[in-house]
Amino acid sequence: MLGSTHGTLTTDFRARVEACGESPRTAVHSTAAPSAADTAAVDVSGRPLHADVPDLDRFFRPESVAVIGASDAEGRPNTGITRQLIAWAERVGARIHPVHPTRPTVFGLACHASVADLPEQVDLAVLLVADPLPVIEELAEAKVKFAVAFASGFAETGDAGAAAQARLSAAVRRSGLRLLGPNTNLNAFERFRDDLDGPAIALITQSGHQGRPVYTLQELGIRLSHWAPTGNEADLETSDFISYFAERPEVGAIACYVEGLKDGRSFLLAADRAARAGVPVVAVKVGRTETGARTAASHTGKLTGADTVVDAAMRQFGVIRVDGLDELQDTAALLARARKPLADGVVVYSISGGTGAHFSDLASEAGLSLPTLSRAKQDELHQWIPQYLNVANPVDNGGHPVGDWRGRKIIDAILADPAVGVLICPITGPFPPMSDKLAQDLVDAAEQSDKLICVIWGSPVGTEEAYRTTLLGSSRVATFRTFGNCITAVRAYLGHHRFTSAYRSPFEDAPRTPSPSYRKAQALMRPGQQLSEHAAKQLLRAYGIRVPREQLVTSAAAAVRAAGLVGYPVVMKASGPQLAHKTELGLVKIGLTSASQIRDAYRELTDIARYEDVPLDGILVCQMVERGVEMVVGVTQDDLFGPTVTVGLGGVLVEVLHDAAVRVPPFGEDQARAMLTELRGHALLEGVRGAPPADVDALVEVVLRVQRMALELGGVLSELDINPLMVLPRGQGAVALDALAICR
Repeated sequence: MLGSTHGTLTTDFRARVEACGESPRTAVHSTAAPSAADTAAVDVSGRPLHADVPDLDRFFRPESVAVIGASDAEGRPNTGITRQLIAWAERVGARIHPVHPTRPTVFGLACHASVADLPEQVDLAVLLVADPLPVIEELAEAKVKFAVAFASGFAETGDAGAAAQARLSAAVRRSGLRLLGPNTNLNAFERFRDDLDGPAIALITQSGHQGRPVYTLQELGIRLSHWAPTGNEADLETSDFISYFAERPEVGAIACYVEGLKDGRSFLLAADRAARAGVPVVAVKVGRTETGARTAASHTGKLTGADTVVDAAMRQFGVIRVDGLDELQDTAALLARARKPLADGVVVYSISGGTGAHFSDLASEAGLSLPTLSRAKQDELHQWIPQYLNVANPVDNGGHPVGDWRGRKIIDAILADPAVGVLICPITGPFPPMSDKLAQDLVDAAEQSDKLICVIWGSPVGTEEAYRTTLLGSSRVATFRTFGNCITAVRAYLGHHRFTSAYRSPFEDAPRTPSPSYRKAQALMRPGQQLSEHAAKQLLRAYGIRVPREQLVTSAAAAVRAAGLVGYPVVMKASGPQLAHKTELGLVKIGLTSASQIRDAYRELTDIARYEDVPLDGILVCQMVERGVEMVVGVTQDDLFGPTVTVGLGGVLVEVLHDAAVRVPPFGEDQARAMLTELRGHALLEGVRGAPPADVDALVEVVLRVQRMALELGGVLSELDINPLMVLPRGQGAVALDALAICR
């Protein structure tokens, strides 16, 4: 799911790309934290290249806390909150200062009339007031570092609330403090168990209630270290907490419940920081981000909805997206505690052939590798398992061996196989004493092995001693209740480690200065207009993307001369700034082989254009390119992430199959190649039904050049659509047969 491939560029390919004034790869491997100078670095479009990590130590572990609007009056909502904050402050060792204009004391603590009366500079102010805006300036004067606003009635309520939140955000920016909320809750001040050890889960939620399943993992012995309920994110956002948690030594995984991302770039920078640190980020992402109206002329725009881009961006930067809170719970727990896998091979071990076959089908369908055990290993297992049972993988022991000394021998033998990284044992129901013995053997083996052991306890009851005490009491065995959650978690676990072991931060080598191509392209851009095909192809030429031999003519005689220069057969097309889909209007003629056909085609094309009242800048006489795989490569603008690059099957198939892959710049050659493998029609590039393999290297080159265009021209290029891009047989390159470009 998260795997990343790395291809190797040929010397010729590298030279061609570098000749365009750009590097063929936009990233180099780096795991080091950026220097102070680097954190201020921006790419060619002026966007930051590194996450600004807030120092949140004093938020989660303050030395002093002010509670603005504190109360101890019975029946008041603020009273319960004040009581909980006092208890939390005692647990973290913080001094607490109630603030209320009319109360001398609150719960026996001296109460101060205003922020200005606080006896010391406080680290954190908790605002129990309906309108936090007037308090922000007071907090700034008192040099408070952090504040939390619980009040609702902001962006979640509509336009008026959004305007109020904008005013609050502006006040916070002026103040210099950092604000959590508004519309947040008390989750940051929960009681976390301190009797649990091992790597912890740090939790981020935009809706507090949705984090409860992860929080209750503590009851199963899994440690939680932090909970950040970000609310409306007027200031501090999900990305800030990801960046912070990624550098905390106690954090083994970050679990997120996200309803909407505040800023796409910040999210990618935070995910990049976590990927470089090797800290897994698991996220439930709900809702849909409005991307605004797209220009209907572009094929590419039709291929990328908001959630498609979010999904691609998460996958690109290693964020593991899951669908439900149960998957979030189980996947985060496994990733937080499991050691790095020694191999990708998964072995299914069960006491029932039916159970093993069922689970193996599901696991294989999900993409897990279930290697066939060697003949020598099978012979070894048959020392303890009857010969008539299958032990190739899945391993069926028939039941009886788990009840005696043979059970542990079988488990140890499987784990000793160097091809095996994960052993999964589905126990579909309790059957004491055999299930008790099996569970204990699995736990004991896990304590002595560096390999992951997973158990699915299928009983709907969940009160059995083997489950509650033996399995849940183990910090080494990962225990699940469903087949699906186990498969999702194991796939994420193996994928995460494959991804991070080869991760190349794309921001390290993102272009910071414009290329010579950019300077050529500037002269071609027409603000607020769609370029003609001829002008759009000039734009492609500026970035070194090959187009057919062609000439723009304005007379039939010139068309005949152009055809002779281009070489028969030719294609003739109307070219004008308002033309998008020329074929539907009959403005394309193909396979022309004589001067008479050229003259007739010219007359017909210009007549249609006059009838349709379509202004032309001329007629294109183009080289005809027939043999190859038709692809589409394009750029669209996403409101959240900015320019995005799309590649997919082109020609008429683009609107029929919608088979496309998306990436958010910057990305390297590895991601460009991964985009191609994601396509359902990828086999067409490999050659089918006698067709030769396509020039995939040339296609990757075009994708990287288009990415460079997206980065450099993102401020002025609204959309780019190369369709079809004809990818010729291997070694012959790729040719952009048609192009559409729309300027902002």
